[in-house]
Amino acid sequence: MPGSDPVKDTRALMIQGTGSDVGKSLLVAGLCRAYHKRGLAVRPFKPQNMSNNAAVTQDGGEIGRAQALQALAAGVDLSVHLNPVLLKPQSDSGAQVVVQGRAEVTAQARDYHALKPKLLARVLESFAITARGADLVLVEGAGSPAEVNLRAGDIANMGFAEAAGVPVVLCADIERGGVLASLVGTVALLEPSERAHLKGYIVNKFRGDISLFEDAYAIIREHTGLNSFGVVPFFDSAHLLPQEDSQSLNSTQKPGGGGIKIAALRLSRIANFDDLDPLAAESDVEVRIIDEGTAVPGGADVIIIPGSKSTLADLAQIRSQGWDVDIAAHHRRGGWVVGLCGGYQMLGRHVTDPDGIEGEPSEAEGLSLLDIETVIRGDKTLQETSGIDIQSGEAVRGYEMHIGETSGAGLKQPWLRLDDGRDEGAVSSDGRVMGSYLHGVFAADGFRHAFLGRLGFDSSGGVAYGRQVEDTLDALAAHLETHLDLDALLAASSPVEPGIRATG
Repeated sequence: MPGSDPVKDTRALMIQGTGSDVGKSLLVAGLCRAYHKRGLAVRPFKPQNMSNNAAVTQDGGEIGRAQALQALAAGVDLSVHLNPVLLKPQSDSGAQVVVQGRAEVTAQARDYHALKPKLLARVLESFAITARGADLVLVEGAGSPAEVNLRAGDIANMGFAEAAGVPVVLCADIERGGVLASLVGTVALLEPSERAHLKGYIVNKFRGDISLFEDAYAIIREHTGLNSFGVVPFFDSAHLLPQEDSQSLNSTQKPGGGGIKIAALRLSRIANFDDLDPLAAESDVEVRIIDEGTAVPGGADVIIIPGSKSTLADLAQIRSQGWDVDIAAHHRRGGWVVGLCGGYQMLGRHVTDPDGIEGEPSEAEGLSLLDIETVIRGDKTLQETSGIDIQSGEAVRGYEMHIGETSGAGLKQPWLRLDDGRDEGAVSSDGRVMGSYLHGVFAADGFRHAFLGRLGFDSSGGVAYGRQVEDTLDALAAHLETHLDLDALLAASSPVEPGIRATG
């Protein structure tokens, strides 16, 4: 109707956790798909995220990988406004601060806490933009609202909820134990104005006889005044969905299974490690994550050096762990080596950071398996990309997300030919070492099966990876429909406030 408010009927609900890794991201993804299947226009939103696993958006920026999965679940395009603040750790105490899709500054932890209040207006702006045209916005918190020592200037949890007037549901993980204490303790540490936003709680990752939890409802209500929206049994297929937290790499491993053995290095600043997920999804492939203090197994068919937020620091880690020696020996034995993005840069002869983009200006010799060299400089490349694998002719599709200019004779034998006419990546003269800036290359079923086929893989039993992700999201939505009161959750949401609409 002409003159009507485009978000007049938009409602919002926020899922906050009693701690990190309680399942908030997966829960929001499942709720996005469940309400989407009910016919609602759903949008995910996360005010602040911290992850080196990111996705390129259609509007030319980057957001956390979890929000990309949630957007897929909701059936919407990726936008920088779904995750307006993304922190990408570059060291133990410093991170690159990405605001509305673009890197703006690198800040130490203490400096970032001083910066947060200045970011609230842009977070609210993105929330308003996300809400336009939606029936429901599902907001995901970060960490726990009970970290009251960090509450000043908060934009991730209750600071956002209060500023945006959004009701909150707490999510607690029963698998780690102490679920009653985590719920009661979280509520006890909140200010009265914050507790006023709480509408109830969800208990997640339950295993066993759910009737044994019956007595807990009254105890939690006595101490918090909150009612339960449901207890969610552990979702066994969660490992089939792309993960964002590097701790989830443990679940990527399939020890003892698979005819083809792939070893992937757990770099200290590993980034975009969901590149491994399509390979791990294949029943005849074993993906093993190599932790510090562990040698690369001699029986591996392929070694993958994943993406990195700090190429030079992770190259130094490879040497400190002796993995460079393992990689060279693996290649001499006839093994394959694949480098993706930062891993691609490490495969060359030299990596230089003259302007200190990753830290202090520095340089290092690479692994010298490809005849290339990289200078870390220039603007960050953020774009969706498609093309073909030159050897097999199979289509590939993914995204570029990197800083650096790569040159050298090795580029004369490229790995990929892109639809925009560019040749991309490099392949060694023996064909067993290859590197590329293209993330997501293994998600293409035809290419993945052709690549593995060179190692003896039987593609007749191969996985349709994209279909598997969609089917798993559908199964997750059905799981939540069964175990949560989705009608009550929807009723607990509240209209987006006029002041927030005006912000956008």
